[in-house]
Amino acid sequence: MRSKAVGGASASRLASLPHAPSTARRAVPLPRFAALRGGGNYALARGRADCDIADMNEETIQTLSGAALAGLTCACPRCGKGKLFQGFLTLRPQCDVCGLDFGFADAGDGPAIFIMFFAGFIVVGAALVTEIVYQPPYWVHAALWLPLILVVTLGPLRPMKGLLIALQFHHKAAEGRLTGREP
Repeated sequence: MRSKAVGGASASRLASLPHAPSTARRAVPLPRFAALRGGGNYALARGRADCDIADMNEETIQTLSGAALAGLTCACPRCGKGKLFQGFLTLRPQCDVCGLDFGFADAGDGPAIFIMFFAGFIVVGAALVTEIVYQPPYWVHAALWLPLILVVTLGPLRPMKGLLIALQFHHKAAEGRLTGREP
């Protein structure tokens, strides 16, 4: 299998660019049919020009269970070693270990929706059982359920967002795009 520098550029030309790291970027292996598709432009067409490519010898997560575990531990969905978040829910721009650009990640409101259903089931169920069995005053309800609501909503929010991002990466999910079809 042949390999060529990213975008067909030489390593010295890449090193002279202002955004390039101090060392030259790694070569991208090209498939055999790449010569038919324009050779050096293949890497640019595949969106690999602006990010460092992880070493092909490094272990990447291949299984669904590995991706889910990386997401739940808030680790990089490709290598499982780098951190995914820089704040409570703010994503890092890229992985510190493998260089994966997290620009693809868009969990949206998915984590919050899952957490609301989960927390609502637990808190409302427990409040109903407590009211029917013990009939406590309202201040006891407030003292019991407000801390529980905070724990069951904020606690799993970050791992759930990491899980959805890892599953998005594993399944190569992206926005739907219209192709050039004629009506």
